[in-house]
Amino acid sequence: MKLENRYCEMVEEFKYVEITLTNQNSFPEEIKSRLNSGNACYHLVQNLSSSSLLSKILNSKTYRNINLRVVLYGCETWSLTLREKCRLKVFENRVLRRIFGLRRDDVTGEWRKLHNEKLNDLYSSPSIVRVTKSRRMIWPGHVARMGERIGVYRVLAGKPEGERSLGRHRRRWKDNIKMDL
Repeated sequence: MKLENRYCEMVEEFKYVEITLTNQNSFPEEIKSRLNSGNACYHLVQNLSSSSLLSKILNSKTYRNINLRVVLYGCETWSLTLREKCRLKVFENRVLRRIFGLRRDDVTGEWRKLHNEKLNDLYSSPSIVRVTKSRRMIWPGHVARMGERIGVYRVLAGKPEGERSLGRHRRRWKDNIKMDL
């Protein structure tokens, strides 16, 4: 492939600043590795978050400011499928259940896990999927302000050569931006 009078090698995937990019724009392995990093990060601060000396609100802020940043590093480029959105929500609900703990049922008096709706009420911040969408919306504005001479802008605004294959097409990053709008 020729770009600015230079030839570039076409590859299936490459790693750039801790992010694995593929030519098919699929991110399941990248999201899986980010979730593993988020789990490792949570386990590093688990003693802190399970301590009764810290409030649940402070623990949820720790999750939002540390774990969420580790998991969502590079999320501006993700094209999320329903399966990947579900995996992100499962991760978030699992961490929030650890933070907020069990609740005693008023009727039966038994201890039980919190339902997802109750977790969302207790954790007042936007969900992990919503944060991903908002970060994805910030990125095109940032690139547009770079100017036409920058290669990233040309990739964002340019039209690729060739035709797309038959059948249902993979969702592109640009398609996700249009859906988010």
